[in-house]
Amino acid sequence: MTEEAIVDAVRKAFPEGVTIGGVAPRRIFARADRAIIYKLCEFLKNQLKFDHVSCVTGVDRIDRFQVVYHLSSYENRCVLEITVDIPRDDPEIDSISPLWGGANWHERETYDMFGIRFKNHPRLERIFLPEDTQFFPFRKDFKLGRQ
Repeated sequence: MTEEAIVDAVRKAFPEGVTIGGVAPRRIFARADRAIIYKLCEFLKNQLKFDHVSCVTGVDRIDRFQVVYHLSSYENRCVLEITVDIPRDDPEIDSISPLWGGANWHERETYDMFGIRFKNHPRLERIFLPEDTQFFPFRKDFKLGRQ
């Protein structure tokens, strides 16, 4: 399946909520609404053969957070990067761990460092910092020396 065919299939399945930002050889860049991320990923896995998640991470844009996903399809030889904006005052998004077990640790690290919660995650808890830690060190408002 070509990059253009993947884009067409995504646009047809999700006429609202997904914006394609660019297409390059073996690479697609997209933005998605938080409300549809699980359904979009389920579609990508089951219909378009995106069989691997190589990265789930957070970004602090000061006025909002973003979760960035890198999904790969070995059969289609393509990587899809999806960026989702999340309100700073409600940092929560659906977990994709039920779809790709490899997302588990990525989501836990993102929670630990940014405080972004992943709904329906099988074991959302800190992996680097103690559970009673009251700060998230990758946030832009984090102050050094804070305990």
